[in-house]
Amino acid sequence: MLDDREKLNRIEDMKTKLNNKNYEARREHHNSFVYKINRDVPDSWEEKKEEGFGFQKEFLKKTSMFKKFFIYSIIFFVLASAYAAYMFLAGGNTVSNNNIDITVLGNTFTAGGEELPLQIEITNKNNSALELADLLVEYPKSSSGDLTGETERLRQSLGSIPSGGIKNENIKVVLFGEQGSIRPIKISLEYRVEGSNAIFVKEKPYEVSISSAPIDLSINAPTEISPNQDVVLNVKSILNTTKVASKILIRVDYPVGFQFQSSTPAPSFGNNVWNLGDLSPGAERDIVINGRMIDVFDGEEKTFHVFSGSQSDSDKAIIGIVFNSLGHTVLIKKPFIEAKLVINGVYQREYAADSNTTIFGNINWVNNLDTKISDLEIRAKISGNALNRKTIASQQGYYNSSIDTIIWDKNSQDKFAEVNPGDAGSVVFSLSPLSLFSASYGMLSDPTIDIDVSISAKQPLEGNEIKKLDNSESKIIRIISNVGLSTKALYYSGPFTNTGPIPPKAESETTYTVVWTLSNTANNVSGVEVRSSLPTWIRFIGPISPPSEDLNFNPSTREIIWNVGGLPKGTGITGADKEVSFQIGFLPSLSQVKTLPTLINGTTLTGHDDFANVDVKVSKAPLNTALNDDPSFPGNGSIVVE
Repeated sequence: MLDDREKLNRIEDMKTKLNNKNYEARREHHNSFVYKINRDVPDSWEEKKEEGFGFQKEFLKKTSMFKKFFIYSIIFFVLASAYAAYMFLAGGNTVSNNNIDITVLGNTFTAGGEELPLQIEITNKNNSALELADLLVEYPKSSSGDLTGETERLRQSLGSIPSGGIKNENIKVVLFGEQGSIRPIKISLEYRVEGSNAIFVKEKPYEVSISSAPIDLSINAPTEISPNQDVVLNVKSILNTTKVASKILIRVDYPVGFQFQSSTPAPSFGNNVWNLGDLSPGAERDIVINGRMIDVFDGEEKTFHVFSGSQSDSDKAIIGIVFNSLGHTVLIKKPFIEAKLVINGVYQREYAADSNTTIFGNINWVNNLDTKISDLEIRAKISGNALNRKTIASQQGYYNSSIDTIIWDKNSQDKFAEVNPGDAGSVVFSLSPLSLFSASYGMLSDPTIDIDVSISAKQPLEGNEIKKLDNSESKIIRIISNVGLSTKALYYSGPFTNTGPIPPKAESETTYTVVWTLSNTANNVSGVEVRSSLPTWIRFIGPISPPSEDLNFNPSTREIIWNVGGLPKGTGITGADKEVSFQIGFLPSLSQVKTLPTLINGTTLTGHDDFANVDVKVSKAPLNTALNDDPSFPGNGSIVVE
């Protein structure tokens, strides 16, 4: 038993220990090991409460939110699985494209341009009806396109297709294309479902092979040509259909470098579109096209494209629906030997020259082979209605007038006996055109000079075999029409009565008549315009004779312009002159006394020679007060007096 004092002391010791931060509690376990536990005594109860319970509260809050999200996810997954199971087992009222069958009954081949009947069967295997169903059929409109280009569209309303229902529709399509080509047809079913405004689409592709084209096309033309060589294309078309084809066009697209010259028949539009009209079954049409390949090079390939089809309703010069198309490729190949004819320094197929120009021809030849050749010969045959045969001259060549041919061979050119690989040279000649009008020949019509050059040689081969080599080219020289322009000033003659002193007197006005006269020889000239201007001291008075002529004066520029238009060949020579007259006034100044003032500045005529296909220009000098063309004009009537 402890007395009261001891109890009190122990109580005090306990208080001291409890209030001491360094107090170590000792625990004894049954295994006789003693453990020391350090306890940190907080300075206050409030700080301990905030540090401990605040973190615990945040952790519990986050844990609670995660548990809620996890629980909601499980609930959603269970509900979704239940709904999917129900739909799978019960079937529901949904509509699927997989439960719609589109079947096409018909041939998978057809003749181009012929009607192809197709039966389209639509089966609805869904548990719901297809509402406001439309059948849409799309196919290429021409032979040159697919479904990304211009297409034909057929739409047919089917109404409602009940669950388990079948709809059959009969349609007819017309397909075009080359024989063996495949034409796609896209069949679409557009529909709605009950309770929705959305449009759903089920598609079915279908392909048809073209067994024959509606119009057979063929091109007969060389597969290899030399640069600057003439080309002839024969385009044949045959109608294969059992029905009449209306308004058929043929179009030929030329490659770059092809120069169109002529065709039989002539083109209907431009130089590459022919209107064949209405064709009956089996009808044949041939088009022969003549041209030349220019500015092309060895190794190039040039392709001609031919199209056939029906005429467009909006533009008669284009094909609305293409039935068929065909290409023909020509390889440009350098000839073994060649001779190029240059006219007056110009190398081109056609050349234009006036009748007063001497024509110089230079034939440049070359051996393009890697072997030696022998017996080289060059011939130039010259012809045409404008050729003056007496003027033909040749250096180191023989002109045979009986055949109008100049010949260069080993007899006149020693080096032509044997020509090594790559050897080149030239021969020359000259000639002059005839006058376009003469009393003996009359007026030449479409005056031309044709020059056909040919080159030939022999190429030794193995053994004693000899290969003949040849090449040729031709030129056309068109003679430009002689357009005449006459200008004169009159006082005592002409269609108008002139007034004022002669000679002209300072500060007194004198009027004059100006006359322009035109003539033309061999070719029609279009777009003719005559233009001049007046000096500042000249007044345009204005009477025009004849009044029907389109002559105008521009006060701002002081120009006088005569719009003549077309000037037919023979004008002023075999036919009547083309002439216009107008009146001007001259008020001399004292500064012009003792001078010959200009009445009208220089005059220029411009136009286009339609046959020679070149522009023409004629100029005349200014006219002054010396009226040399007026027979009644006195010798002293020109100088201005005071």
